[in-house]
Amino acid sequence: MALLVPILLWFSALGCGLLAGVYFAFSAFVMTALARSGQANGVTAMNAINSTILRSLFMPLFFGTTLSSAVLVVVGAVGWGEPASAPMLVAGVVYVLGMFGVTMLCNVPLNNTLAAIEPASPTGAPTWARYVRDWTWWNHVRTIACVVATALFIAAIASRSAAS
Repeated sequence: MALLVPILLWFSALGCGLLAGVYFAFSAFVMTALARSGQANGVTAMNAINSTILRSLFMPLFFGTTLSSAVLVVVGAVGWGEPASAPMLVAGVVYVLGMFGVTMLCNVPLNNTLAAIEPASPTGAPTWARYVRDWTWWNHVRTIACVVATALFIAAIASRSAAS
């Protein structure tokens, strides 16, 4: 366990940081560009992104970071009062709820709704407009959760180092 916790902390910090970068890119410019490209192009491109991401290196990082963060919640709770237990626990909760929970409860259902519309259909226009607005909002939440979790995992690493 003495070797496992530092590995999980480093993996979680790096995973959260990488995912924060992906989500930040979508929040900062990808969604704006898709919205400006028009409904048909935007829907087609976003559906292609959503399909491609499921078969990419993103997925092992997404699930691996979620699993390691969840384990660190348990480690932080069980070892409460030990160096780094508080930032470790809070980081894991923020990440699992703010990234994984939001993804599964908000972004994925929006992606499924988008996949069901005809890209150029006039009846799809309100769905596309709502999708861009809502998906981007929840993506901002995921970005912030990942950044906060990264900072807290780094604080836990520093706290453990200072206590050694």
